[in-house]
Amino acid sequence: MSDMAFCRGCGKQIHKEAVACPQCGAPQHTAGKKSRISAALFAFFLGGFGAHKFYLGKPWQGILYLLFCWTFIPAIVSFIEFIIYLCNSDQEFARKYG
Repeated sequence: MSDMAFCRGCGKQIHKEAVACPQCGAPQHTAGKKSRISAALFAFFLGGFGAHKFYLGKPWQGILYLLFCWTFIPAIVSFIEFIIYLCNSDQEFARKYG
């Protein structure tokens, strides 16, 4: 059995237990991986309450969104984050939040 696998980001051959690709830096293991589309949907539908921040593992930011949800500022910011999540590539999103 081979000890090699292919990178999820660039397709280069790497060791199967590598945490990240030495060529492109893309993370390789999917355990605990956050979905970019899920985060975007949370930001769009429940962003005013900080659901996407809780999903991404940033509970203090989520609490701030909850505290200020009555001002609608978190809703505006989360809509901008929704667009950013959709515009990022999967590798960029995984690098920042994965």
